[in-house]
Parts: sequence; structure tokens; C-alpha cells
Amino acid sequence: MADEKRTTSQFRPMPDRGPRPGGPLLTRPAEKAKDFKGTLKRLVKYLRPYLVGIIIVLAVTITATVLTIIAPKVLGKATTEIFRGIMAKMLRLPNARIDFSYVAKILIQVSILYILSALLNYIQQYVMAGISQKVVMKMRKDISEKLARLPLRFYDSRTHGEILSRVINDVDLISNTLQQSLVQFVSGIVSIIGVTIMMLTISPLLTGVTVLTLPLSIVATVLIAKYSQRYFIRQQKHLGELSGHTEETYGGHVVVKAFLREKDSIEKFEKINDQLYNASHKAQFLSGMIMPLMRFIGNLGYVIVSVVGGILVTKRAITIGDVQAFIQYSQQFTQPIVQISNIANLIQSTIAAAERVFEVLDEPEEAPEKPNAVTVQKVKGDVEFQNVYFSYVPEKPLIEDLNIEIKSGQRIAIVGPTGAGKTTLVNLLMRFYEIQKGTIRIDGIDTRDIYKNSLRKCFGMALQDTWLFNGTIRENIAYGKEDATEEEIIKASKMAQAHHFIMALPDGYDTVINEEATNISYGEKQLITIARAFLADPDILILDEATSNVDTLTEIYIQKAMDELMKNRTSFIIAHRLSTIRNADLILVMNEGRIIEKGTHKELLEKNGFYAQLYKSQFLGALVDV
Repeated sequence: MADEKRTTSQFRPMPDRGPRPGGPLLTRPAEKAKDFKGTLKRLVKYLRPYLVGIIIVLAVTITATVLTIIAPKVLGKATTEIFRGIMAKMLRLPNARIDFSYVAKILIQVSILYILSALLNYIQQYVMAGISQKVVMKMRKDISEKLARLPLRFYDSRTHGEILSRVINDVDLISNTLQQSLVQFVSGIVSIIGVTIMMLTISPLLTGVTVLTLPLSIVATVLIAKYSQRYFIRQQKHLGELSGHTEETYGGHVVVKAFLREKDSIEKFEKINDQLYNASHKAQFLSGMIMPLMRFIGNLGYVIVSVVGGILVTKRAITIGDVQAFIQYSQQFTQPIVQISNIANLIQSTIAAAERVFEVLDEPEEAPEKPNAVTVQKVKGDVEFQNVYFSYVPEKPLIEDLNIEIKSGQRIAIVGPTGAGKTTLVNLLMRFYEIQKGTIRIDGIDTRDIYKNSLRKCFGMALQDTWLFNGTIRENIAYGKEDATEEEIIKASKMAQAHHFIMALPDGYDTVINEEATNISYGEKQLITIARAFLADPDILILDEATSNVDTLTEIYIQKAMDELMKNRTSFIIAHRLSTIRNADLILVMNEGRIIEKGTHKELLEKNGFYAQLYKSQFLGALVDV
């Protein structure tokens, strides 16, 4: 649509790259939800049908984690046995030997524990993957069905990128969190509790020494995260600027070359690239410091535990195997804490993403059909606007007290400056927007008493803004009619003057139009959409400057074909070039939502009013004060 339709940019949303590399806590700053509890409850509703599976997953996860925690202490018994045997031999004690059968038994037990843990982890990953994908599939289905029910107002007030980001990126983030983070969060908590208990059973003194190193890890991580996150934010900002500049430059490379602005483009690229380099370098440098620091603090704790543990062994307070097990536990102690911190940050972002998804699901839908709504199969095309009032914003009326009466078979041209309400008139006719006051009738029936789908089947459209999907030319033309035959598609293409250029393509009607439809010209795209309208053979035709991007000779042919198509059917022609509407039965001149003039082309020129001024400004080059 043109005119007053709200502008919607068609940028691609930047993919969510997730946590930044180089540091366990250095994910992007969590975006906080406005209503955390409420959104969490709604998200849990999606999980409720799979509650039994989730309980099984959590039970399996806890069991696997407990088995992993038990293993080091069991392994410590083997270490103690080997140490005792070696020391007995060194002291040449009688019956000094290592009980290898006992050691082997311990090793078998540890192996069984680790194998069972691995098997249980596999089971929980498999089950949770199935649950998360089913939840996300249901969520995507709900969103898809919701988007189909939303009015045009929703799409006009949001960018395509914003909608795509909610449908794709936000749902993917929810999926990843459900599949990975939920299990890791539970595993981390169990690990912290289990490891702490196991360390306390070995030595409360060593546990206290280990806990003393924890504040150092937290302080180091928080400080680095605080400074690095600002550079990660700058990195993402400059990355977006660089992507935008690159897409803009190469998308309009012909214009750049035509105006000799390659140097300026390169200089701008280098400037943004330098900013991106500086931000990325600092971000990666700071994030790269976290692991060496964590290792240093971990090794510091390892040294302290080894020294203190050695002293306790000499005093026979604990065994050497307990020291070995404790060292393993101390290394496992900080890992789940960091893991939970990461996941807590991610959960915040996930709930915020779920909130954005639920905002779409909560959007007001199209007005419900009346209980006594009727279905129309075919209409004559009598159209009446009676006292119609409409506004996009309550305090800014666009159309006020509009009255039009159109007879079946008439060609109605609608002209006027940008924002006059031309396209809005068509949107109201097809109930893309609902009027606030008045009545619109087709064949004497209020359009609000007709099912929307039934009403819209009566209309065929050829717009200035072409829309083609990724598929063959045949499929794009056949979009205008279900079960269209090959003969009907070719006939419609010939009427639209598209058959010749289609047959000149390497694969003819089987030529695949790529995602951006850049492998055919804009004029050719427009011819395909016109062929689609011919194929639909509608009762009422809407043409929105449908020949604006074709050459003059092709336009003449199309105009002749359209004259044939418009015979005996009501047609609305939204015109910007007034040369295309001279033969209209009625011309409606709109300005600021009102019909200020109406009549034939000849009658309006004789009035020498607003229309005459528009006509003269286009064709005579007259300087007029409109």
C-alpha cells in the first residue's frame, strides 16, 4: 500500500550471539523483564503438560550429579590404600603390600559411578531436548496463528525486523534456556550443596580454607565483568553500525559509484571498523583475564589445601586419599557457582524474551465476526460509504463524514496528495481497518455483517509495492487462484504482457525468484503481480498505480488489458499519475480525508479547482500554489 500506510522498514534482525567468549561471567548484561513473576507463570503453563517428564529429568539430573560427587571420595580410598602400601614398604614393615584387588574393586566402583552418571546425563539431555522442542513448537504455532488474526494496524505500527526478532530470536533463546540452562541450574545447585557436604565430611578446617578463596574469585569476576560489559555493549553497537553500513553501501553500490562516493564509503567503513576493533580488543582482553585469574586463585587454594592437608596427614587427622578427594572437590567448588551466575543472567534475558513473545500473543485481534454474519459468493459491485468516520489516532481524525455512492461496473479513480486518505479508503473497504462511525455497504449489505474472508475473496489487487515470495514464477502467479491450471496461468500472463519476458528466461515459468527477487527487474515483478490479479478474476478490482514501474509501451498494452479486465466490474484506481484515469467513470479528489471534488476528467478540468491544479502541475509544468 502507499500513501498514509505507516512506514515499515525491512531490515534483518541481528542474530542473538549469546554469551561472549573468554569468561564464564561475561555474558551480555541481562535484560530485565517488566513482570518477572507473571511472565514466569505463563511460561510454566507451557511446561505443565510435560510436568512428569520434567520431574524425571530433574530426578535424573540430581542422581547423575550426586554420583559424580561421590566418585572422588570413593577414589580417595584407593589412593589411601596405595599410599599405605608404599609407606609400609619404605619402612620395611612386616606384611607390607598393596592390596591391588581392593584397589581394583575401588576403581571398578568409580568407573561404574562415572558410567552411570554419563548415561543418566545422556537420558536427561535426550528427554529435555524433546520437551523443550515440543514447548517451542507449541509456542511458535500459537504465535503463527496469532499473527494471522492480528489486524493490519499491528503490522503498520511495527518494523518487520521487530516482529521477526520476537518470532525467531526470542523463541530460540527460550528454547536454548529450557534445553540447557534449566538442567545446568539444578545441577549447579546440587553440586554446590553436595560438594560442600562432602568437603565438610572430610575436613571442616580445609572447607573453611577453600571458602576463604571464594570471595577473591567473586571480586575478581565482578570487577572484570563490570568493565568488560561496557566494551561488549560498544562492540555490539559498532558491529550493528558496520553491518548496516555494509548492507547499505553494497545494496546501493550503483548510486555510490554514480556519485563517486566510494572514498567516503571506505572512510566511513574504516572509521566504524576502527571503533569496532578498539571495543572488541578491550572487551576480549578483559574477558581473557578472567580465566588466568580464576586459575591463579584456584591454584592458590590448591597450594593452601595441599599444605594444610599435608600437615593434617602427618598428624593423622585425615588420610592422604581424603586430601586427594578434597583437592578434586575444591576444584569443583567454584565451577558451579560461576555456572549459576551465568545462568541467572541468562534466565533474566529469557524471561524478558518470553515477555516480548507474550506481548505479541496479548495483542488485540481483529474485531470478532458478528454471530449472524453472512457469506457472499459473488457480488455485483454496488458500493456505498455513508457518514464514514475513521482515525488512526483518536485525537487526529483522518476521514470525517465521508459519503460516496458507486454503481456496479463503474471505474472509480481516487486522487489526491500524499496522506489524503486514498489507500485508507481501500483498507476500510476490505476491513483491514474498522471504521469508528458510519456504514460501508456492498450490494446493500453492511461489510461488518459479512465474514472477512468471504468479503476479501471478492477483491483482487495489483499494488505499486510488489510482493513476491521465494518460489517459481508459476507459483507466484498461481497465488491469485487455488488449483489454477497451466492454461489459465499462461493466459493471465499474456493479458498482463508478462508471457514474453517469462519465456525469455532460462527456465521460463519454472524460474525461481530468489529471496530478494533481485534476479528479475522491478517492472517484471510488477507484471507478475498484475498477472496474478488477472488470474484471480475478482468481482471488485483495486489498482494502486500498478503500472508505475513499466515502460511506456508496456504500460499502453497493460492499460488495454486492464480496460478489458475492468469491463462490467467495479474498479477502484488509486492514481498518482493522472494520465491513467482520464477514462474513469468517476474521479474522487481527496484531501485531508474528505472528498473535495468529484466528477469526470473533463468536468473536473472545467471546474478549474484542486484537480485541475494537480493536472496542470503534472502535465503543463505550471507552478501552482496547491
